[in-house]
Amino acid sequence: MNAPTPVRSLRDWLDRLSGDGRLAIARPGIGLRHEAAAVANRLDGRQASLFPQPGGHPGTIVSGLVSSRAWMAEALGTTQDRLVAHFQQAAAQPLPWHERNSAPAQEVVHREGLDILKLLPVPTLNEHDSGPYISAGLMISRDPETGLQNVAILRCQISGPDRIGVLVLPRHTDNFYRKAEAQGRGLEVALVVGVDPACLLASQAIVPLGHDELEIAGALTGQPLDVIKCLTNDVRVPANAEIVIEGRLLPEIREPEGPFGEFPQYYGERAKRHVMQVDAVTHRRDPIFHMIVGGGLEHLLLGAIPREATILATLQRSFPGVEDVHLSLGGVGRYHLYVRLRKKQEGEAKNVLLGAFAAHYDIKHAVVVDTDVDIHDPQEVEWAVSTRFQADRDLVVIPHAQGSKLDPSGREGVGAKMGLDATVLMDAPPMKFKRIRVPGEAEVDLDAVLAPGADWRAVIG
Repeated sequence: MNAPTPVRSLRDWLDRLSGDGRLAIARPGIGLRHEAAAVANRLDGRQASLFPQPGGHPGTIVSGLVSSRAWMAEALGTTQDRLVAHFQQAAAQPLPWHERNSAPAQEVVHREGLDILKLLPVPTLNEHDSGPYISAGLMISRDPETGLQNVAILRCQISGPDRIGVLVLPRHTDNFYRKAEAQGRGLEVALVVGVDPACLLASQAIVPLGHDELEIAGALTGQPLDVIKCLTNDVRVPANAEIVIEGRLLPEIREPEGPFGEFPQYYGERAKRHVMQVDAVTHRRDPIFHMIVGGGLEHLLLGAIPREATILATLQRSFPGVEDVHLSLGGVGRYHLYVRLRKKQEGEAKNVLLGAFAAHYDIKHAVVVDTDVDIHDPQEVEWAVSTRFQADRDLVVIPHAQGSKLDPSGREGVGAKMGLDATVLMDAPPMKFKRIRVPGEAEVDLDAVLAPGADWRAVIG
């Protein structure tokens, strides 16, 4: 099967989706408060959705751009079975971006009298969200000491005409912010909305500090990403972006943000968070605003695929028999990991389980299965657990371990981890775990053997 051609802008991807019926266009005027999100959720995984003039705003919203693995692979110019390996290679061999002097992202410039909700159709998503949120914005920040950039998707609450509440987790953006704050100044940032699928996926890469995810985006499509320097700071942003909000994360200031519907499909709590002061807004003519509905497929898959790539690479360094990993959607693309292992000796699966928990702290439950089990099919994994696992022999439990702070069953990010060794015992008799099979089943040509529309009474008479 030939790989498709990668896309390098949001508009190119919309053309691709529209060309074969994967883009649904709503009637003009769908409401910004819950209504657009409700429609997007109903179509989630089947069609992307485009909303002209939502809530009477002159802008346009789009959602559900990458709500299947197959779509993501297609957008990157690869195949679904190669998606994780493709991401691994891009993360290992990034391409430096190419800076331009002018770009579509700066066709229209606003610097005075800024009012975000008048400029952009920012929706309210889930029932108890505290208000309008930019949920699909890339927060691009710049190390104040080295100039190296970081890209992340952070939840951004519209708190005022030119003020945004931002949940900054203790990761790379926070590292840059603390350096700037120590110097008594704000951290220069840009919030970028409406980018191609490669930029979206690259933003979730789990890489060491100092790696610019925009370079991974270029590697994902096989061509250096075009960028442009912001007008009010030194941050570089994708040149073909739809919208760029330039500003600073203010030092020493925290204001209430939240609640907001998060990926575990519960609400992230309200608390005092970082604040972004907006200095300018630039955008394309007739910009398209990307909305990710919290807890939907787009949200889950964008987090799952980069994590799978990192976890697989981490495990394979110590366990060459690990062939594949999968973060299931039932585990919200973060908490449940399935591992396919070509086991060489007893006890190896338990070591793999321990390695999996060390590979990413979000992993809560892990299952290791043999190579005859399809880890992308939850029913297959459940079958392996039901027929190959014994709790008194094959269970690993680790209490009081670091986990996700968004897991409501934990306590401030501390909880238990459970591993299940659902592999076949190596000394088992050959027929004990032999899977049943009807010879020739896969080769049957149903069109050749079935008689559609036949009357059964006539047939047996």
